[in-house]
Amino acid sequence: MIRGYILSLFDPEFVTTGVKTAVFVGSLLFAINHGLALLRNEMTVDRWISVAATYAMPYLVNVYGQYSYRRKLSKQPSPLLSEAGKARLPQSRERTMK
Repeated sequence: MIRGYILSLFDPEFVTTGVKTAVFVGSLLFAINHGLALLRNEMTVDRWISVAATYAMPYLVNVYGQYSYRRKLSKQPSPLLSEAGKARLPQSRERTMK
């Protein structure tokens, strides 16, 4: 699972959404956590390292969410088809619908 997640960090299907999320959420967090320091010209090397983490963390979380959701979907069985070719509800749901 960890290897799959690491590979998904570079998967083009996940990167676009991950980068958009990182830019949006990271910018909000940057303004909240470092905005005054930037305006006061008090940014240190330690703060810039923190800024990198501020942008990296939303990316990592977003890609993990996409990866785990895709993994969950791939493990679910496909819906059963009736003779007419329509998706059939599981029997427990069919009884409650009647």
